[in-house]
Amino acid sequence: MLKLSIISSIRTNNFNDELVGQKITEMWKEASKHLTKNENITYGVYHNYESDYKGDYSLSIGMEDNNSNSFLEIPKNEKYLIFNVNTSEEQGIFNAWRKIWDQEEAGTLERAYSMDFEKYYPTGEIEIYIAVK
Repeated sequence: MLKLSIISSIRTNNFNDELVGQKITEMWKEASKHLTKNENITYGVYHNYESDYKGDYSLSIGMEDNNSNSFLEIPKNEKYLIFNVNTSEEQGIFNAWRKIWDQEEAGTLERAYSMDFEKYYPTGEIEIYIAVK
């Protein structure tokens, strides 16, 4: 089990919350104040799914650090598909998510909707881990 120290969290919906982009941007901006000179891996964790990617979900920003009162645990027994984000694209993260949603719509990706996460490495590399059935 991977234990993450939670820096910030929101509850939102990609399709029914007209402020979703603003909420996510503000959350990352606030979290970045705590991530300065961060040499650790940072995580954007998607959890507490209402249904599928069209429903409400929680998004939390965390890192491997035991200096917090708020924690989130990522189970190690989960099966994940890993999607690499093209960080040379301005919309790289969004484009990677669009591919994930397209695969799901096409029936080639069967998501578990337990816990998914984006993994941000200090090198700038980003991976998206999608829990699958």
